[in-house]
Amino acid sequence: MIERYTLPEMGRVWSEAHKYELWCQVETLVLAAQADAGTVPADAVAPVRAAAPPAPEAVAAAEAVTDHDVIAFLTAWADNTTPRSAAAWVHYGMTSSDLLDTALALQLAEATDLLLGKASRLVAVLREHALAHRDTLRPGRTHGIHAEPDVWGHRVADFAFAAARGRDRLQRAREQVAVGKLSGPVGTYSNIDPVIEALVMAELGLRPADVATQVVFRDGIGEWIAALAVLATTCEAIALEVRHGQRTEVAELAEPFRTGQKGSSAMPHKRNPIRSERICGLARLARGYVTPVLEGIPLWHERDISHSSAERVALPDAAIIADYLLHLTAGLVEGLVVDRARMRANLDATHGLIYSSSVLLELVSAGLSREDAYALVQAAAQVTWDTGTPFRTALRAEAAASGQELDEARLAEACRPERYVARLGVVFDRLEKLS
Repeated sequence: MIERYTLPEMGRVWSEAHKYELWCQVETLVLAAQADAGTVPADAVAPVRAAAPPAPEAVAAAEAVTDHDVIAFLTAWADNTTPRSAAAWVHYGMTSSDLLDTALALQLAEATDLLLGKASRLVAVLREHALAHRDTLRPGRTHGIHAEPDVWGHRVADFAFAAARGRDRLQRAREQVAVGKLSGPVGTYSNIDPVIEALVMAELGLRPADVATQVVFRDGIGEWIAALAVLATTCEAIALEVRHGQRTEVAELAEPFRTGQKGSSAMPHKRNPIRSERICGLARLARGYVTPVLEGIPLWHERDISHSSAERVALPDAAIIADYLLHLTAGLVEGLVVDRARMRANLDATHGLIYSSSVLLELVSAGLSREDAYALVQAAAQVTWDTGTPFRTALRAEAAASGQELDEARLAEACRPERYVARLGVVFDRLEKLS
């Protein structure tokens, strides 16, 4: 992922230097466990443990010769080991994927912990914003058209619960990726004792794979990448709502706009929803990595490396994107400008048409058939659409023309926006308990 969208902590998790630190950690723990078991000389452990992780540049130079990343790493690390002969016992009984999959599990767990922290922040920000706007009336919309009165806090509460589910889904996926293996070339423990695997995984905070071939089966990683994609898409849903709300014709919402910020090189008046648009764009990338990662589940026999090249790009990028999206979305909500007056004005923009559903039910309650009531209300609504005549005025005219008499008190109650949201308290009660 390009530096523009990479936050420092997540960037470090996926850096080459940190990867080699983790490789050294895994190899050193295996070596120490092997020494305790009497499989390798005990005096090899201290020199290896004292050897600094190899620099990425040194590994790259070795790989230019070997065309094999693990052998290049072992060679470059051996160059840092004194005496060098101790390095001969490093990687004893292991295959490359023992190291690669186990260290990858550590990276995925570290990355997920960062993501979970940011997801929890987003949930908290959405929760507080929704509670602050539990009484902020606005038009509810379906198909982009005014539907019934709603409150802004209700819309945001939906996002808050979705973000919480996404966080919890990711927490479950963490359990599926925090899995390593030390079982040799085809997973038969031919040159390494399962006891070594159990000891090392416990030290690393990982779970040994129940069964492995040369690699850990990729369904857990598939679950993880899918969880990231869903969480990223929830961020997009929030951003899309803001983009609509910031349209000039709507003007209910606005992203924060800093002093000195510029919206357009040509039009000085512009204040564009650039954060929301960036969120929507990057969410596409997060979803785009799902397919190549899932296609790493079916491999030839005990292993091929068709998954490897895709994962080297997809897993770091997806984690970095999700990290940035969660950060950006939380900041968007924290700084969001809500124009309550404009929301109320938009509620009245259709001259009362937004109350048609309750008017329909009132007419049915008054004794009309549903078909006759619907026809009357729809005819009045069409007059309002076409002429701008207030809906209640059009209703009276249509009712008079059909010989009906309206109860003005019940009509007034049907056209009171607060009655539409009077039962939403239960939603906000649930939201207050959300953590």
